Formats: sequence, structure tokens, C-alpha cells
Amino acid sequence: MTESHPEKKIIVIPAKNESPQEQAKKRNLRVAAYCRVSTGDEEQLTSYENQKAFYTEKIMKNPEWTMVDIFADEGITGTSTCRRKDFLRMIRQCRQGKIDMILAKSVSRFARNTLDTISYTRELRSLGIAVIFEEQNINSIYPESEFLIALHAAFAQSESESISANVRWGKRQSIKDGKVTFQYKTLLGYEKGPDGNPVIIPEEAETVRRIFEWYLAGKSIRDIRLALVAGGFRNAVGTTDWTTSNLRSILTNEKYCGDALLQKTFVKDCISKKSIPNTGQLAKVLIQNNHEAIISHEMFDAVQLELARRRAQDGRSRKSAPTGRGKFSGKYALSGLLFCAECGTAYRRVVWTQHGEKRAVWRCTSRLDYGRKYCLNSPTLDEEPLQQAILNAINSVMSNHSALAEQLKDTMEQELSPIPGENMSLGDIDRAIADLGRQFTALLSEAADADNADGYTARFQSISTAMAEFKRRKAIIQQLRQEQDQANHRMQRVTMALESTSNKLTDWDDGTIYQLLEKVTVLSRERIRVTLRDGLEIEQAVEQPKRRKFA
Repeated sequence: MTESHPEKKIIVIPAKNESPQEQAKKRNLRVAAYCRVSTGDEEQLTSYENQKAFYTEKIMKNPEWTMVDIFADEGITGTSTCRRKDFLRMIRQCRQGKIDMILAKSVSRFARNTLDTISYTRELRSLGIAVIFEEQNINSIYPESEFLIALHAAFAQSESESISANVRWGKRQSIKDGKVTFQYKTLLGYEKGPDGNPVIIPEEAETVRRIFEWYLAGKSIRDIRLALVAGGFRNAVGTTDWTTSNLRSILTNEKYCGDALLQKTFVKDCISKKSIPNTGQLAKVLIQNNHEAIISHEMFDAVQLELARRRAQDGRSRKSAPTGRGKFSGKYALSGLLFCAECGTAYRRVVWTQHGEKRAVWRCTSRLDYGRKYCLNSPTLDEEPLQQAILNAINSVMSNHSALAEQLKDTMEQELSPIPGENMSLGDIDRAIADLGRQFTALLSEAADADNADGYTARFQSISTAMAEFKRRKAIIQQLRQEQDQANHRMQRVTMALESTSNKLTDWDDGTIYQLLEKVTVLSRERIRVTLRDGLEIEQAVEQPKRRKFA
């Protein structure tokens, strides 16, 4: 006889309808509050202090809560958390399990960035930590609250973007009106005057002039930095801690020649607040002769040309640059000026030693780094005879200053002569283009009212062709004018260098030589071609000593 099984029973154990906060009430909740104001205005600071006092009292009065801390960021934007130190400190304590609940006045006080708001509230929910947004009456611990949080965060971010757009519009309008603001804390040589306009500080202005003069004399930015530090020269913040980036900024700052170029950079967006260079995305405004200049326009333009020339010489390393381009060095005047006629590579200074005797020579960089792989026959030149040959070449045209000045004047007049075949100025061309534009508009209206517009095709084509031709001529004139301006600046530099020297150079001076020379080409062991900055070329013999064998 089989034994019967007892009847199967199913018992349902009901779920506990307790939130994590209710479960945590078995012990006192560890509560923190977060406060933030976005500006340092007095009214906002009052709100900031009121928020701290309100939450301190609210937490301390509740017997079921334990105060952790009041986390507060003063005068900090809500669009990014990276700069809010107290907010990040609060999040760290949450991750360490030291906080059970956070109180915040509103979603916008917590963050004005939708992504940040959602990501942090999600992370805190996963840790069992609720954020109570009192103004919206939202508890982030419930998953269904995420939609409402996202909605309010999006409104807060949209408000920030609208404010940012209004601020940008205001700044761009002031730029169009020619209003210039100066960052005097970082601008060497100027201070704010009683009338609000920049005033030159004589001692600092002298430092600025030295920097520009040293650079034109051939010193590298690194050498200028060392000279400033050694001489005890002070920068804009009053220290002698000069940096190469600071010096490069000074050399490219148009404010030192009295101009002001506005909107060189702009803020990408209100979330990242990243400032990026304006390379054509927005219009720039150049205000000439805006304030008193420390250096002349001619010197500033000459420095910009010299910066471009040195950049063209720079190579990342000798091995990565088979052409022999290397980083500019201002230690010797011929660095970056002496080139091989065979392979076009720059020469480099080398010191040979044999039997205790040292001998300075110049050798093709390609031959030094690669042997005869790229250059077969480039000669090695002793330094002293090479320098004497260059001095002889320069002196051959400096023997008569007045004749040379006249030659420079003739060359300049040729460079700046009217463009061949062009009898219209840029103004004439602009007026012609504007007139054609009006004809095009009138013809368009006439064709719109006509029953048959087919007969207007040839006339439209004729106007379009004429406009394209005028624009082509305008582009050619502008390019040639730019080249003429560069040639003008080069010749002005040569003239200034000649005026500061005697009728004959007897000693080698790196600064003077550097300003006079454009290039020296090594044709052979016995002959070089010297090119001055004005384009004048002189072939000169080099009296090299008899060959000596060095290891």
C-alpha cells in the first residue's frame, strides 16, 4: 500500500514597501547639502550665505538626521563640474560611503549641464544615495524621477546657453564698435591711465624694445630668455621667470606697435568654455593707431617676417629631416643662413680637435648626418676665412653709402612700381564690382516681370563673367601688393642696418651681419655667393688654407 503525499502549498511573502531612506531610518541618516552661486555679486553672495544657513538649521533640527557637511561653491559656473571643488569633494565622500542623502535647492543649483546631472544622479542612485531637489520636489532615488530631472536639467542648460549667447553677442557688438579691453596684468609695458586708456611704463617699455631688437639681431628666443634672466629684467607680473611662450607672445602682439586686433580667440561653447584660436571662423577687427606705440610698425612687421623665416627653417629633428632643416639657433649669425649649393641643405658649425689644436669649420648638415648618401661634393670651410670673405663681399657694396642708398631706392621703386598691364586701382575694381552687382539685381527684377526669361540668359552670363574677371584682377593686385610690402620691409631693414654701421666693417659682429644677410650659398671650396636682404647678390672668393687632414 502506497503512502500518500501531503498537499502542495504555495505561500507568498509580501515585498517590503520601504525605500532605501526608510530602510536607513533604522539608523540616523547621514545628510549633506549642496549650495552654489554663479557670480561673486553681493546679492548672489547673500543668497549663498542664506542657503548655507537654511540647510544647516534644517539638518540639525531633524533628530533622525546627522549632519555630514554643507558643500558650497561660490562664484562658480554650473555648466561644468571640473572647477567646482566642493562638489567633487562631496562626490568623493559619497563614493567612500560617508553620505546617505544630499539636499539641493534645485536642479539648476546642482548642475546646468544635462549630461553631468544625469550621470551623477545615476551614479549616486547606484550607491543608494538620494538627491532631494526641493524646488521641484524630486527624489532621485526613484528611477522614474530621471525623466523629470533630465527635463529640468535641459531647461537649466538651455538658460545658460541663452545667457552665454547674449554675452557673446554683446562682446561682438563692442568689437564691431572698436572697443578694446586690455589685460594689464599680463601686458608688459602698459598700465591703465586715469582716462581709462593705456599708458606706457618707461622701464617696461625699454625691456620690450630690447626683446624686439635682440630678435632682429639674430638671437633665438631661448637666448633672449637667458639674457633677460641674467640681466634681472622683470616681466609683466614683476618676476624674472621668463618663458619662451611668453616671449613669443610678446613678439607677436600687435598692441606694441599701437594697433589692436580683436577676436583673435573665441569660446567654443558655454559647456566646455574652451577658448580656441580664430582661424577664420569669425570676423576679426584690426584697429590701427589705437594707442601710443612702444615700437614702430616697421620693426613689428620685420619681426613677423623673421618669425616666419625661422619657422620655415625649423625641422623636428635632423634624422627626421633629410633636407637638413634643423631648429633655429641664434648662437652664430651663419646658422640658418649658410647653405650648400649642391643639395640645398644648411651648413652647421663643427669644432675639430687634433693634437690639442681646435679648429672651427662649417660643414653641410646632410654630409654630417648621412655621409655621401645625399650630397657628394660639398666642401668644408674654415670659419675665419669664410667670415672674412663675407665681410669683403659686404664691404664691396658699402664703400659708398650714398651710392648704395641710391641703389636701394631704385630697387624699392621697381618693387613698388605699378602692376604691369593694370590701369585700375583696388578702389576702381571694387566700384566696378558693386556696379555690376546692381546691374545683376536690376536685371533679375526685370526678368521676373517678363513673360519669357529665356532672352536674359546671355546678359546674366555677361555680367557674371565680368564680375569674375574683376575679382581675379583684384586677387592678383592684392597678392602683388603683399609681396611689395614684404620687399619694402626687407629693404628698410637693410637701410637701417647700413645707417648704424661705418663705411667699412672690420670686425665680425653677429648682430650686424645677421641683419644684412639673407643667405650665403657655398658654390665651392674657393667661392661663395652672398645675398643681402634687399636681394643684391655678390660672388666672392674664399681664401681657404691648405687642406689639413683631421680624423
